[in-house]
Amino acid sequence: MMDNHFADIILPLAVKGTFTYAIPETAAGSIFEGSRVLIGFGNKKLYSGIVNRIHDIPPAGRQARTIERILDPYPVVSSLQLKFWSWIADYYMCSLGEVMKAALPSGLCLEGVTTIPVAEKYRPKTETFVRLASDFTASHLNEILDKLSKAPKQYDLLVDYLRLSGYAGGLPPKPVLKTLLLIESHSSAAACEALIKKNILTAVSLETGRLTDCNTTPEPPKTLSNDQNVALESLRKCFEDKDIALLFGVTSSGKTEIYIHLIEEQLKKGKQVLYLLPEISLTTQIIQRLNRHFGSTTGVYHSRFNNQEKVEIWNRVAGRGNGKNYNLVIGARSALFLPFTGLGLIIVDEEQDGSYKQHDPSPRYNARDSAAVLAALHGAKTILGSASPSIESYYNAITGKYGLVELKQRYGSIRMPDIILANTREAYRKKLMVSHFTPQLLEAMDDALGREEQIILFQNRRGFSPYIECPECGWVPSCVQCAVSLTYHKSERKMVCHYCGFSTAIPHHCENCNSTGLSSRGFGTEKIEDEIRIVFPSARVARMDQDTTKGKNSFDRLIRSLEEKQTDILIGTQMISKGLDIENLTVVGILNADNMLNFPDFRAHERSFHMMEQVSGRAGRRQKIGKVVIQTSDPDNKIIRLVVNHDYKNLFRIQAEERKAFNYPPFCRMIKISLKHKDRSLLNEFAEILGRDLRNIFGKRVLGPEYPLVSRIQLWYIKNIILKLEKEKSSAASRQLIRETVERLEGHKGASSLKIAIDVDPY
Repeated sequence: MMDNHFADIILPLAVKGTFTYAIPETAAGSIFEGSRVLIGFGNKKLYSGIVNRIHDIPPAGRQARTIERILDPYPVVSSLQLKFWSWIADYYMCSLGEVMKAALPSGLCLEGVTTIPVAEKYRPKTETFVRLASDFTASHLNEILDKLSKAPKQYDLLVDYLRLSGYAGGLPPKPVLKTLLLIESHSSAAACEALIKKNILTAVSLETGRLTDCNTTPEPPKTLSNDQNVALESLRKCFEDKDIALLFGVTSSGKTEIYIHLIEEQLKKGKQVLYLLPEISLTTQIIQRLNRHFGSTTGVYHSRFNNQEKVEIWNRVAGRGNGKNYNLVIGARSALFLPFTGLGLIIVDEEQDGSYKQHDPSPRYNARDSAAVLAALHGAKTILGSASPSIESYYNAITGKYGLVELKQRYGSIRMPDIILANTREAYRKKLMVSHFTPQLLEAMDDALGREEQIILFQNRRGFSPYIECPECGWVPSCVQCAVSLTYHKSERKMVCHYCGFSTAIPHHCENCNSTGLSSRGFGTEKIEDEIRIVFPSARVARMDQDTTKGKNSFDRLIRSLEEKQTDILIGTQMISKGLDIENLTVVGILNADNMLNFPDFRAHERSFHMMEQVSGRAGRRQKIGKVVIQTSDPDNKIIRLVVNHDYKNLFRIQAEERKAFNYPPFCRMIKISLKHKDRSLLNEFAEILGRDLRNIFGKRVLGPEYPLVSRIQLWYIKNIILKLEKEKSSAASRQLIRETVERLEGHKGASSLKIAIDVDPY
């Protein structure tokens, strides 16, 4: 028997560790670390797993089951990827199987199959092509054409084939898509079939793929301004002794153009580049810009692609794209898991954005932090870009862990937008409000529309109104599964829970006192859209939120409409706050700044500053001066005053002082443990046990257990425990102690129905 005849397999399941299987002797030399294999697991169920390690150590105490089949002739996952998966699983305290499930396109994951032979989820897309049936000489082809002179349709079709195949231009003839040939030659399928029967042409089925390739001729990067050149040279200098640099540039300072120059340098070296963005909605304009410079080597990866397309992107990044490989990938956080073969640079744009953090399901990773680890594994560099960096990244930069490069002026010395504070409290008192709009905002919008300029209105809450209330007794319709009120969605004629998706009809009367005078309270993007159409009836209005962007191309459609000046006013949630670069957009309205500021979270003020600074930066990005109207009931709020002055440095100073005083990141590490149970009393019991056991180890570093703001979701009651750990102490040792404590709790009687989720860096 050969050496190394056992393999440890990762399964796409939330189970601890790997599982040892015997390698069949027939598979000698054809199975590798990273290979995808079919194995039996559990009660007659088959799964595709990934080989994590090949060795010669039989499993203790049991007979190893044999691998059923090797699914691919090559490793699907590289050894470097396996190292990255292992780091994610260890640092974020989850299983390798959960990382595998997040990393691999589901088209490559077979789960719970019960029959053999197994049908793969992914099938290459093929189409019918035609080509010459033999290697005809030129004289032979002339003879064939002479004979076809009495069959003019067949003659025309063959001539068109020779033109489309390149043969008429002196090139070796290539297969031509059959449907294209019939369209170009204005011929019928019968004429084509006749040539096939005469053995002049033959039909072949070839793999074509589902992805649309960019066929534009690449343009050279633009000449940089003096400020941009200085920043570019500073980044290069940073990378001489540091692997990570923070590019801190005000909105519209030209960070993307600097990225383009750095990308070109890496591609010329034969390296790959990953360009991460926090929102899918941001990819449209960036793709257009990068396609102009880098053409068909540019790929995109995010959740809106279907499973078949994701597998094709995976293969192109791995270098198995039949000559159509991707060296530059633009993507959301999941693009980190693609099978890069030689990364030279990772760009994390809008690095401060909370969307880089995966909250549910596991792995609960932060793509910004994980990108730095992935880059280090490849020996690559990482750029974190932002107009208002996260407190953690800026702290790392000023303390020397990261390099720091600043761009303090907008490109072309364009002025920052004028920011006006509109006092809603005073406007309501003086009865000057028109619906939810202050006189200052209406005046700015009226002026902009008169000049045929465009406007965005930012309200970070979707739906028509947050809740409906009975004015008689205060009854509010709530979710039957979650401890939250239902949001009123007028267009869908439903009350919807934004936590579990439960929906119900709009109530006609109060379920408590039977009153029929129910009133909507507060406002969301849907209500703003309705009211703007009334206030500005001739304006062309669109809305961008989770409800209007469910379709695959919905983002592209909305942004294209804005670019082509077919939309005058765009209303939206945080989707519109970043990345939009619209020349004619001059007015931004922030409708309810107080809503963001008054959230019970240690990052509320930082996030509010980021959001307002980012959305303000959408205005006046060319020669026209921008105007931003911030509606607030507290215009003297210190954070809003910092936004008015674009004063990030003072925001950092205030936040750093507060966090140091109360021991929050970046001055400590945080780990959140969430316990869930459908029985409230049992949850309390288990939470107290875990809290006590953790306090025995970590002492006063343990906070809780406490109920969160939303204490029940999908019938599961929730309690949280927070650990604040010193940065100087071993993070790995602390995580191991937490694992052991949680495992002891899971061994308690009745704990089988308890769910425990661990979230490392839960912010």
